[in-house]
Amino acid sequence: MDMRLLPEPAPETLTLASVLYAFGDPVRLKLVRRAGSEPGGPCAVEGLDVPKSTLTNHWRILREAGVVRMAVDGRYRRTWLRTDDLNDRFPGLLDTILNLSDREPPHRAV
Repeated sequence: MDMRLLPEPAPETLTLASVLYAFGDPVRLKLVRRAGSEPGGPCAVEGLDVPKSTLTNHWRILREAGVVRMAVDGRYRRTWLRTDDLNDRFPGLLDTILNLSDREPPHRAV
């Protein structure tokens, strides 16, 4: 069975505003880290206390912004971080965001 890629923006159409918006949520930052550390991993994430519909929405935002690539593989969706595309379009941004988010304290509700 072949994997089917989901629609994503072409690298030259990525915008800084949409990419920064995608990085602007703590849950999405965790998903980005996971996609980078487990290329081709499933969308299901252990240890995240968010409803499945919310998780699906976060993945959609990341995909539509051009941060991740997704493919349908049977019953599963697999994800990859679009590292090369992001680094070509916005040199140093991905590393900066990921390094800075490492140093932030855990998000707490007010």
